[in-house]
Amino acid sequence: MDSVTGMIFNIQKFSVHDGPGIRSIVFFKGCPLRCRWCSNPEGISPAPQIAWKQTKCIGTDKCGRCVEQCPLQAVTVADHKPVINRDLCNDCGKCETFCPSNALELLGKPMTVAEVIEKVLEDDAFYARSGGGMTLSGGEPLLQPEFAKALLKEARKNGISTAIETTGCVSWEKAKPVLEHLDFIHYDLKSVDEALHRQFTGVSCQLPMENFKRLCREFPDKDIIVRTPVIPGFNDTVSQIQAIADYIASCAGASPRIRYELLPYHAYGTSKYEYLGLDYPMKNLKHMERETVERLKEALNTNLILL
Repeated sequence: MDSVTGMIFNIQKFSVHDGPGIRSIVFFKGCPLRCRWCSNPEGISPAPQIAWKQTKCIGTDKCGRCVEQCPLQAVTVADHKPVINRDLCNDCGKCETFCPSNALELLGKPMTVAEVIEKVLEDDAFYARSGGGMTLSGGEPLLQPEFAKALLKEARKNGISTAIETTGCVSWEKAKPVLEHLDFIHYDLKSVDEALHRQFTGVSCQLPMENFKRLCREFPDKDIIVRTPVIPGFNDTVSQIQAIADYIASCAGASPRIRYELLPYHAYGTSKYEYLGLDYPMKNLKHMERETVERLKEALNTNLILL
């Protein structure tokens, strides 16, 4: 169990939005997509990244240890605050070690299956009472298939229900051995328009579409919720959402195990871009009202179960 390690950037407890019941979410580093609206930018790169949370920093007048300890001199001072030169920084995490206010945090560390399961089992009582369990998220968990599979198998050995949030944007050969060990699947379908999908995510929509078709065909007993984040200027029209719903129905038929959910755009991840020294491509967009999504749902002509 300890021979397989994964790169994990967070284990979030007491989630009620990522599968049935109360769940612990294990966030994997690395994603093949570059969605403009991504709310977990720390999950995109497969490597560890140093984040600086300015609101926690006590300033270089009182501290300055990060400046003193950086072996590459990638941390300098401006207006009594540390400034990280991202071109020089190699995300070694040494500055985090010496930060007394936890303003610096290394996001992403290798963990064994045993280490993750130990954390997840801390809330075993809540899973039992609520019908919850463990959900793999990210990033894209299927980019680390060996670790994901080993983690899911160990969870099941311990009586923990298993779920995943996936874009399906990996080869079927990588995905299938992991999918076999899941009780519940959240599957992203962002668009079935090839040009738009490439423009807003950086990749083709063909692989996730084909994998969804195979998922429905080869695992007809899996409980699946297909999710579409509704993004202004990308897929927030009836025609775009109808095309996705039609594709889901063509793969799923009349299966009651497959449901469809529209998620309104939000900008809650904006601050994370600042922490990582990144620019948020959609920073001028405001939160989408839930009523906008409800109107889209009402306009759909579909037999799918809508959430």
